[in-house]
Amino acid sequence: MSMRIIKTNGVFNFTEIEGSNGWYWCCDYASGDLYEAEELYKHNNPIKNNRLVFIHHPDGQVIEPIIAKEGQYFGAPTYDNGNLQILMVDFPMAVIRIFQHDHTKDETTLRAEIALTEIKDCYNLMFANSPLMVIRQGFENFFQIIWPEKAEFFIGNRETFYSRDGDKLYFSRWFEDTDYREEVVIRKYPSGEIIEVNQGVLIEMPDGQRWVLQ
Repeated sequence: MSMRIIKTNGVFNFTEIEGSNGWYWCCDYASGDLYEAEELYKHNNPIKNNRLVFIHHPDGQVIEPIIAKEGQYFGAPTYDNGNLQILMVDFPMAVIRIFQHDHTKDETTLRAEIALTEIKDCYNLMFANSPLMVIRQGFENFFQIIWPEKAEFFIGNRETFYSRDGDKLYFSRWFEDTDYREEVVIRKYPSGEIIEVNQGVLIEMPDGQRWVLQ
């Protein structure tokens, strides 16, 4: 099979977007990750805007839906309802923006703007599925759903958010005592109250089933 040349103009480390039917994404890290760019901005240091590039397999289509301006920085994208979802923070304007790109029409639309004051900082600010949400899990074991609804509560220092199903929020909790082990913690939305704990590792299958491996 012959080699194929695909022009990405210096962006190389692509990662597949789960559930996207062949879309891969890559950001350059001109000013580190999103949180590091925020720290630079807070300390009055210049931040170089990063680039967000998508590539599709197998046809090799390359798109760059939004060119960031000075002071704007992308987080990790995701895929929802047949469209690419883009997370951007505009530090000078103090807003978080959520864009949707319809690659079939080559159209990018703004879905939401959230005031940056809604969160303490951009540490672990990211998309989560499903349904599509913007969440944040901070240093202080504080979990937030920021969009499209709002919820916030404290979690354990070894818990990581996994997914949502209606009013159930699934977290993975790990331990390293004698041996490494994990638990599945199910919390109630929006209070965060623990309603169930299962020993084992949570895996979400392509058809949406959740399996707990024990």
